[in-house]
Amino acid sequence: MTPLKIGACLKTSEIPDHRDWLFDADRDIELQDFMTHTALTSEFDDRIAAAKTALDGHTGRLGIHGPFEGLDIDNKDAELRPIIAARFLKALEAADQIGARQMVLHSPYTAWYQNNIFNFPGYANKKLARIQEILDPAVRKAEAYGVVLVIENIQDVRPETRRALVDSFGSSAIALSIDTGHAQLARCMSGALPVADFVCDAGNQLAHVHLQDVDGHADRHWAPGDGEIEWPGVFRALGACESNPHLMLELRNKADIPKGYAYLKGLGLVS
Repeated sequence: MTPLKIGACLKTSEIPDHRDWLFDADRDIELQDFMTHTALTSEFDDRIAAAKTALDGHTGRLGIHGPFEGLDIDNKDAELRPIIAARFLKALEAADQIGARQMVLHSPYTAWYQNNIFNFPGYANKKLARIQEILDPAVRKAEAYGVVLVIENIQDVRPETRRALVDSFGSSAIALSIDTGHAQLARCMSGALPVADFVCDAGNQLAHVHLQDVDGHADRHWAPGDGEIEWPGVFRALGACESNPHLMLELRNKADIPKGYAYLKGLGLVS
């Protein structure tokens, strides 16, 4: 198996600590500075300027994590849906200004949804309509900017449900993201597929991956090797993808990035 190049999720202020590793090998970066209300309003210009400075000389691919706290893309309140849509549009503006070509958003699908899909008439279609109302402006703006929205599994049990959501837009500006830790938690808590099968289901619609390890109990964001995920199987599945997804270490403790990278490199999985 050919080793795959990986990058990391960081805040702008954390890039200097990992600059040589990232810049010397043209690694992908996901900036996580544009997720909050203040980041996208009163601090917007300052954060854009700081990001451009920190990224000067970077030639790898760039993405950002979009806002998500309190911003359910399946919000049932008709008055709130336009506010959420506007927040995503502002985050896309940030992505465009710093040259990012991906933006991560969170999936609205849960185990509760999966267990109740046939319990309420028209549930799936009504949910999808609300999601499309919120996301459609962002998808069209992403098309104009040349940015791809990637929808990350959070509590998803069946990966094909999220894939169908992406398909429903009929646009190359929306694709799939997989968080390995979230997939493993869904397996432990809700009987979801193994992590590698999430990757296989996504296939060439997979554009982005968060690499993090867990213990099967909580969303630890540990370095690979510190939890229970079967990394060789995950990377075999990733190696079969022709879509060349961004592969990002998303660790709670950024000081563990070298350790996580070294573990995967020691298995011959990454370069």
